[in-house]
Amino acid sequence: MKRVGSAFCLLMLELPATAFGGGVTPYLPLNLEPEIESQIERVLILADKPVMTRPIAAATVLDALSAARKIDPVLCERVQRYLDRYTHTAGITHGSVEGAVSSGKGANTVDPNRYGMQENSHWDASAQVYWQPNAYMLVDAGAVAYEGRTNFSGSMVSLGFDFAQLDIGFRPHWFSPMTDSSMLMSTEAPTMPSVTLSNYRPLTRFGLHYELFGARMSESHRIVLGDGLTSGHPSLGGFHLDAEPASGWSIGVNRLFQYGGGALGGNSVSRLFSGLFSPSAGNQASVANQQVGNQEASITSSLLFPGRVPFAIYFEYAGEDTSRGKPYLLGNSALSVGIHFPRLWQHFDLTLESSEWQNLWYVHSVYLDGMTNYGRVTGNWFGDQRVFGDGIGGRSQMVSLGWEAPFGGQFLLRYRGLQNQTYGQYSYQHFRDVSLGYSRPWQSLIVGGQLDAGRDVFGANFTRLSGFIRYNEGGGLASSVGAALSGSDDSPDKQGEVFVDVGANASRQSINLTANVPRTTGPIKPGYHFAAGARRFVSDHSDLGARLEVDDIQSHNLLGVRLLDYRYRFHRPLALSIFIGAARYNLPTPAYGLYYGAGLQWRNVLPGWDVGVDLRYADTVARDHLLPGDPPNVGARTDSFYNILSTTLSISRHF
Repeated sequence: MKRVGSAFCLLMLELPATAFGGGVTPYLPLNLEPEIESQIERVLILADKPVMTRPIAAATVLDALSAARKIDPVLCERVQRYLDRYTHTAGITHGSVEGAVSSGKGANTVDPNRYGMQENSHWDASAQVYWQPNAYMLVDAGAVAYEGRTNFSGSMVSLGFDFAQLDIGFRPHWFSPMTDSSMLMSTEAPTMPSVTLSNYRPLTRFGLHYELFGARMSESHRIVLGDGLTSGHPSLGGFHLDAEPASGWSIGVNRLFQYGGGALGGNSVSRLFSGLFSPSAGNQASVANQQVGNQEASITSSLLFPGRVPFAIYFEYAGEDTSRGKPYLLGNSALSVGIHFPRLWQHFDLTLESSEWQNLWYVHSVYLDGMTNYGRVTGNWFGDQRVFGDGIGGRSQMVSLGWEAPFGGQFLLRYRGLQNQTYGQYSYQHFRDVSLGYSRPWQSLIVGGQLDAGRDVFGANFTRLSGFIRYNEGGGLASSVGAALSGSDDSPDKQGEVFVDVGANASRQSINLTANVPRTTGPIKPGYHFAAGARRFVSDHSDLGARLEVDDIQSHNLLGVRLLDYRYRFHRPLALSIFIGAARYNLPTPAYGLYYGAGLQWRNVLPGWDVGVDLRYADTVARDHLLPGDPPNVGARTDSFYNILSTTLSISRHF
């Protein structure tokens, strides 16, 4: 009997780790429980698991716990206790009720990433329950409600396997490694009803993850048809694919396609696949010789650095359309950069993110309500911080600092800033939003509060003071402070390095201003070069990394972001690198384009010092004609293009 009892105990201990093996998995809350969500993201970074889409599958976190537990066992114990609520046949996984008071003329501004809620909402609530009769079927019932709207986000039926899970219902989508500003899909708007096919178990040795969905948007009365308008529900299709060929580094591609609605028709599955996988076809006219498809795309990457102070650095390069009729060139671009330190000085969690975008995001000539659902943009929150329908460029920043207090509980201090461009017809001011929140466990609940204060883009101030109670059965959020991180970037098993480069470049640019002006090529000019980045060793000879570069090109700054930075180390000191990414050219309004090249490096000329030379090409860097002094538009051509060839010679110090 003792043996039977021991075997039973071992089986029960193993149950949480195998609860979803081979079958469907539930998804964890997305922008509903920041206390536990930040801890889950921390676990994945420590376990070398890049986050490329959200919501995160519970099975993914369970698989990551064993690796992360070696570094921070206290954190992993908290997350394990939280995940235990998902391992029963039925139960409650989430519940939250919040009451608030607000003031100020700007209180009607949209609270970022909260499913469409405004700052002046006096209450909000969310809940999630589930029933899982077997490993291959899961029924979820959920809702997110606030003053003026109830959305059934999280309500769905899931069927299938770890390599192909079908979700039917109100499943949220987030297509970006960014935590605060996803350009294509986010939680800025209420969740749409959709059908989604995805996997949570990586496929093949390249670690492939895919996600394909079709959704129904809210009704729009402003869909252009011929010389008039039609009303209906546009359809939205989305596709994501990422690969993790080496542990701790992922690269992905994303697509959205808005189509159909009302008398426009075309809401078929064939139309969805045609628009998603053939960008040029997505722009073809099918009714009255007019464009009826609205499309967006992005390239994303994430690198996890495994040092004494681990961190994640991630990028998103997105386009509202294609450029010059080439499917691989993104038009009306946006670039986002982020870095996340999951544990600083044992008690702190720091995230910094920045985004910049060109004009025409979330607006369209056929879908006059743009890429929106119930009046809120489907992507980055900046789209709701302007006059509705105003396609204007701008930039935003976000800084988030978490602190696990020695006396228990968590503090979260966050700053958001946004500045829209000034070339349009509206006069925008600098948007600022500062929030300070505190939460701690109390019996089987989490209690806390948050103070938000800021100023909207029209100069009106707002404040919001809220208090909340969340479900915490099982104690997912503990009050004890986590253990110190183990490991060292100076150990014999060093897994990566950070570096800085300084040097000089020589460049030549080719300019194509308008359709009826010949392309011109200027002289070769010198300039400075600076870069900073990180790389991790993925084999005896190969490295994968990420890098930011700033160069003086023809008296203008060129920012280069390497989404893929591969280096091959020969047995001798030489190393060969190839890279591809995005370039931002600092003109009167920023120009964007693809950026790629190759380099040769002599490693350890002196201990810790390298010398390298790179050949780089910025391809079809584009900006729209928006200012009074810009060249005149010719026909449908409204932008100028720059091609930049440069060579750099640099000295690098690695650590």
